[in-house]
Amino acid sequence: MRADDVHKLRPGMNVGISVETALLVVTAAALTAGGIAWLSSSTDIADALWIAGTLVALLPAVWWVVEGLRHGRVGVDVIAVLSLVGTIVVGEFLAGILIAVMLATGRVLDATASRRASRDLSALLAHAPRTARRRVGTTLEVVDLDEVKVGDVISVGCGETVPVDGRMNSSVAVLDESMLTGESIAVTVTSGDDLRSGVVNAGNAFEMTALRTAADSTYAGIVRLADDASSERAPVVRLADRLAAWFLPLTLVVASVAWVVDGSLTRAVAVLVVATPCPLLLAAPIAIVSGLSRSLRFGVVVRDGAALENLGHATTLVLDKTGTLTTGRPSGLSIDVAPGQDPANILRLAASADQVSAHVLAEAIVREAKARGMTLSLPTDVVEQAGTGVTATVDGCRVWVGSRVLPEDGPTWAQAALRKSELDGSVIAWIEVEGILTAAITLIDEVRRDASSTLRRLRGAGLSRIIMLTGDRARPAQEIGAVLGLDQVYAQQTPADKVARVRAERRQAVTIMVGDGVNDAPALATATVGVAMGARGSAASSQAADVVLTTDRIDRLADAMETARRSRRIAVQSAGVGMGLSLVAMVVAAFGLLAPAPGALLQEAIDVIVILNALRALSGGRNRSQRISSQTDELLHRFSKEHDEMRGRLSLLTTAAQELSNGEVRSAYPALQAADSFVSQVVLPHEHAEDEDLYPALARPLGSSEATATMSRMHAEIDRLGRRLHTHRLRADEHGEISPDQRSDLIATLYGLHELLRLHFIQEEENYFTMADEA
Repeated sequence: MRADDVHKLRPGMNVGISVETALLVVTAAALTAGGIAWLSSSTDIADALWIAGTLVALLPAVWWVVEGLRHGRVGVDVIAVLSLVGTIVVGEFLAGILIAVMLATGRVLDATASRRASRDLSALLAHAPRTARRRVGTTLEVVDLDEVKVGDVISVGCGETVPVDGRMNSSVAVLDESMLTGESIAVTVTSGDDLRSGVVNAGNAFEMTALRTAADSTYAGIVRLADDASSERAPVVRLADRLAAWFLPLTLVVASVAWVVDGSLTRAVAVLVVATPCPLLLAAPIAIVSGLSRSLRFGVVVRDGAALENLGHATTLVLDKTGTLTTGRPSGLSIDVAPGQDPANILRLAASADQVSAHVLAEAIVREAKARGMTLSLPTDVVEQAGTGVTATVDGCRVWVGSRVLPEDGPTWAQAALRKSELDGSVIAWIEVEGILTAAITLIDEVRRDASSTLRRLRGAGLSRIIMLTGDRARPAQEIGAVLGLDQVYAQQTPADKVARVRAERRQAVTIMVGDGVNDAPALATATVGVAMGARGSAASSQAADVVLTTDRIDRLADAMETARRSRRIAVQSAGVGMGLSLVAMVVAAFGLLAPAPGALLQEAIDVIVILNALRALSGGRNRSQRISSQTDELLHRFSKEHDEMRGRLSLLTTAAQELSNGEVRSAYPALQAADSFVSQVVLPHEHAEDEDLYPALARPLGSSEATATMSRMHAEIDRLGRRLHTHRLRADEHGEISPDQRSDLIATLYGLHELLRLHFIQEEENYFTMADEA
C-alpha cells in the first residue's frame, strides 16, 4: 500500500475506488471458482483460475511500483510483486490468489478508511457555494461567486449557503451554523447583524449586503485550510515512509537467508507473503487523517497533519487579550457628568452621534442607549477620525465622542472619573457638547465566562506555561492575569513586540499563539502553531494561522490537543503492533513453520486489525455535550441569554448610586425607579426561575442537588437586597422624591446588589453555563 493514496482526499478521490473494487471482485471470483473446481477434483482448472487471478493482481501491482519509482520512492509494493511472482514460480497457486485477494482487499479497505476519515473534510469542501443570487434593481441574477463585489445585495433562499461575509438586511433570519461550528442549535439573527459565509439559511429567504468578496470571506479561508489538510503529510506519516524504506531490504534479507540456509524457495516466498503489504503505511496516514476529521467535528479546522502533531507536542500557549480572554464587547457602562448635566440626555446625544461608527466602543454605547429604551436622533455633518472619535450634529448640538488625554488641570469630576477608570481597568469615551467637556462614559471588556475553565482544560491537555500579550494598559492586563492565574502578562505590546515575544517563546518550547485581530496575524505566523478565532476574527489572522476555531470557544483547542495526542498515539501503536506481528510472522515463515497460503491469510488479518485500530482516532476523547440532556442544554442556553441581556442593564444600579453619591437626590429619583423596575421585573423572576427550573435539572449531571446549594443561598441574598431596594422605591413614591435619610442605605444597597449580581453571574456562567453547547 502506498501512503500517498490515503492522503488523496479531495472530492475526485473516488475515481480510483471503482478500479480497486473491480480488482477485488475479479480476484475473489477467481479464488471462489478455483475453490469449487478444486473441491470437484478438477485441480488443473483450479490452478488455472488461481494463476489467472494472480496475474490480474500482478499487473496493477507492477504499475504501483513504477509509479513509486517515478516519484523517487521504493516501497513495499515491490514485496507484493515479488510474492505474486514467487508463488507462481514455486507452484503455490492458492497462496498466489490469496495474496491477490488480500492485496485488493487492502486497497479497498484503505480507500474506505480514508473516505470515512476524510468524510467531514470532504463535506466541508463540497459544501462550498459556487454561485450567488445578486439583486440588481428589481431583478435577481445568478452570478459566479467570484463576481460578487463589496456592497452587492445578495438573496439567500431557504436551504442555501450564505456565499460571502455580509450584513443582514431583512428583519430576521434563522441560520444553521453546524457546518462551521459543529453546533446543531439554530441561531436567529436580525437586521444589521453580521453574517459569516458558510452558514445555511434554515428559515425563510432573506437579503444581505456583501461586506467581503468570496476570496476574503470566512468560509473561503476555512476551505483553503481544509484543502491543505487533505494534501499535506504529517511528520509521523513521513516517518512511516522512512521506516518503510528500511522494511523492504530487511524483508529481502530475511527471505534470502531462508532460501540460502534451507535451499527452499518456498520458504523465501512465505517470508515475502507475510510481509505484504506493510501495516505501517496503512496505520499512520489513516490515524492522522482521522484526527483531522475529528477535530473538524467540534469546530477546529487544522491546516495539516504537521500542525495536528505540533498541537499534541505544545507546552506553551500565548494568548491575545481582547476577543480571546475577554468578550471583545465592552459593557457595564457608567456615566460621569459635569455638574448640572443630565446623564440620560448626554448618553442619548453620544449614542446618536456614535450610530455611524463601527468602533467597538461606539457599538457598546449605542447598544446601552437602546437597552434603556432611548430614542436616538439621526446625526448629520458626521466626521470620524480613526482612533480619535466621531463628531456630529445631533438635535442642533455639535457633539464629539472619542478618546483623549486629560490634562492635569482638567475638571475635578473628570479627574475623579479617570481615577475610577484606572482602578476598575475600564476604558473611557469622553463627550464634548459644543466644544465643552461634558461627560465620561466608562466601559469594561469583561473576562469571557468560560476563560477560567478553558485555561484549566488547556493545562490539563498538556500546557505548562500560559502567557498573555495585549496592547492594553498594564493595570487592567495584570488584573486579568491575576484572576485567570496566567504565568506571565505583557502589556502595551505592539504587533512587532508580539512577534518578538512569540519568537522568544518558540525558541524555548513548542508554542501555540491564539489571536483574532489583524494585528495578531504576524504573531500567528511566527508561532509553532497559530490559532485564529475564525468565528469573529479577521481574514488576515485566519490566513496566517495553522488552525482556525470556527466556533467562538477556545476550549475547543483543548479538544484538538487531546485529539492530536490520541491520533499520534494510535498511529504509532498501530504501526508498532502491525510491524511487530509482521516481523514475527516473517521469522516463523523463515523457519518453515508457516506456509505461503496460511501466511497470506495471517497477513490479511494483521492489515484488518491495523486499519480498524487506526480508525479509533475518529472516536473517543472528551465530549462534554453528552453529559447533559437536550432539555437541560436548552435551559442553560435560555438562562445564558438572559444573563447577556441583564448584564447590559446592570449599570442602571450604579447610575442611580452615582447620582445619589454626587448629591443629586432629586434627579436620582427617576434612576431609582428604573433600577427598581429592572430588579423586580427582570432580575428576581430570573433568579426564581433558575431555582425552580435550572438547578433541579443540573442535579443529575453535577452529582447531587447540593452542588447548587451555594448558588441558591446567593439567590436568597439577591432577593433580600432586591426587596430592600423596592421598599426604598415605594417610600420615595409616597413623597415623590428620595428623602435624605434614605440616601446612605440606598447607595449601599445599589452598589451591593450590583457587585453581588456580577459575582453571581460569573460563578453561574463558569460553573454551569460552560456545560452547554455554545450556539
